[in-house]
Amino acid sequence: MKRRWFFASILFILSASLTLALSSYCLPNSVTLRSLAEKRGIEIGAAVAIPPLKTDPIYQQLLANQFNTASVENVMKFEYLHPQPNTYTFEQADTLVNFAKSHNMKVHAHVLVWHIQLPKWLTEGKFSRDQLITILRDHIHKVVGYYKGKVQAWDVVNEALNDDGTLRNTIWLQGIGPDYIEMAFRWAREADPNVELYYNDYGADGLGPKSDAVYSLVKKLKAKQVPITGVGLQMHVGLGWAPPKGDVLANINRLGDLGLNVHISEMDVQTYDGPGTEEEKLQKAANLYADMMSACLSNRACKSFTVWGLTDKFSWLPGFTGKPQSPLLFDTNYRPKPAYYALIDVLQNK
Repeated sequence: MKRRWFFASILFILSASLTLALSSYCLPNSVTLRSLAEKRGIEIGAAVAIPPLKTDPIYQQLLANQFNTASVENVMKFEYLHPQPNTYTFEQADTLVNFAKSHNMKVHAHVLVWHIQLPKWLTEGKFSRDQLITILRDHIHKVVGYYKGKVQAWDVVNEALNDDGTLRNTIWLQGIGPDYIEMAFRWAREADPNVELYYNDYGADGLGPKSDAVYSLVKKLKAKQVPITGVGLQMHVGLGWAPPKGDVLANINRLGDLGLNVHISEMDVQTYDGPGTEEEKLQKAANLYADMMSACLSNRACKSFTVWGLTDKFSWLPGFTGKPQSPLLFDTNYRPKPAYYALIDVLQNK
């Protein structure tokens, strides 16, 4: 009985701490990113790390309260789901899918075809073109089929283009040829006739050679009646190197004119190298978040806005850059930052 009382007390304290954090600027309890986004008719999402989702009640509550969609940060990538030629492991990904279902959230699944995070049996194997086609087709059929009706969308192909707009020289391009992109979308549609299918890339958020190449790629896919639903603009940006709001909106407009949905799919803001005090950096980051949300709300083709992580505590950026970063909406103690309130303001007033 004492042990049960102890754990109940801990959960109460954690819940109270989260409530206090979210009300620190006197926002009504009913005012959340989720509630405001739903009123505006868009999805608001976060990429989810599985360890804290399993063990951290504050993380769980924050995710469910503030977001209506969840992206899978890692555990649906090839190396996690398909670690051996005849072995599939869905347990970790199922944790998120089940959590989302129980909290009336949608799942944006990530990713079917990428050149990174592949198992050694695949990258070190010596496969013919026909064998590699069979491997990729079977992987897509198996994975998409397993989650049929359980996820809203898939990132089918991720980062297939170089910064200059040429096709990236990946295992898939080398082994199959450029048709692998079209094949992947068609196989995903065979496995689930209703799921949304996205092409996703970084550095193509505004206007320039890479975004022109993405536009050309998806325009050709549409012309060939390839079943593509939309484009994910990752929006990994930094202080001083982010696309202008007008360029992002122009890009959204032209993709929308093709009949495609647009998803701001992985936004975070690198802050380490920005000028000014920490407070000034956080405000500049908040301004970037506000600009990108405003651009998204300006065209109905933009259906969702996702940040690449729930809190700074679990962001991928410090490990990737080797520098301290403050890229997300909530700090390492789960407290809302200026970027959070900037998005609240845009959703309420723009």
